[in-house]
Amino acid sequence: MSGILEGKRVLITGVLMESSIAFHAAKLAQEQGAEIILTAFPRPTLTERIAKKLPKPTKVIELDVTNDEHLNRLADIVGEELGGLDGVVHSIGFAPQDALGGNFLNTPFESVATAMHVSAYSLKSLTMACLPLMQNGGSVVGLTFDAQFAWPQYDWMGPAKAALEATNRYMARDLGKQNIRCNLVSAGPIGSMAAKSIPGFSELASVWDSRSPLEWDLKDPEPAGRGIVALLSDWFPKTTGEIIHVDGGLHAIGA
Repeated sequence: MSGILEGKRVLITGVLMESSIAFHAAKLAQEQGAEIILTAFPRPTLTERIAKKLPKPTKVIELDVTNDEHLNRLADIVGEELGGLDGVVHSIGFAPQDALGGNFLNTPFESVATAMHVSAYSLKSLTMACLPLMQNGGSVVGLTFDAQFAWPQYDWMGPAKAALEATNRYMARDLGKQNIRCNLVSAGPIGSMAAKSIPGFSELASVWDSRSPLEWDLKDPEPAGRGIVALLSDWFPKTTGEIIHVDGGLHAIGA
């Protein structure tokens, strides 16, 4: 029996550790039949080492999503390796330390601008860099952390995720005519490298202990990875501009 991504070619960003959602998306994508290629920044060697734990070997490309030179050469490099693309996974987010951890009112604009560029605008710039390879349509899937609420310690990453969610909707509007679907997975907290960079992350994550209808495991990124793979597949052929919650149901609970 073939997998749900049989014959698909997928570019995946954000594989930093075995505990990252992107790693599990990559692993599941390969298991479901996809050919994948990974991007990494600022340490491609780290991603190359982690990539050896995937079921099949895969190429790793250095990609700084704020660097136009990197973006401009991406289609040529990926095209030589895979011939084209059917899917793109955006698992990129960053904010300087002074934009996190309770410093919201004192964060300088320069730090806010960095967070917005890397965490939100890059969804558009990465997709446009890959667009020449998606001649037959495809699926773009990003990762968010529910931007409906103000979370403890999350500070300017909250507005950055809100911008990401809005960017996803506008991309869905403008790319639908090319049969490209744009969706997000809103995942619950995972003890990844990105999470560990947030001061007071344990306070944020503790909300799930008391409010999540389904038991939530900080050490299990696979459910979110499954959500990504499902959206990459043809099983959501008419779903775009959507945010799929993989958060144990917490988004539905008021208190």
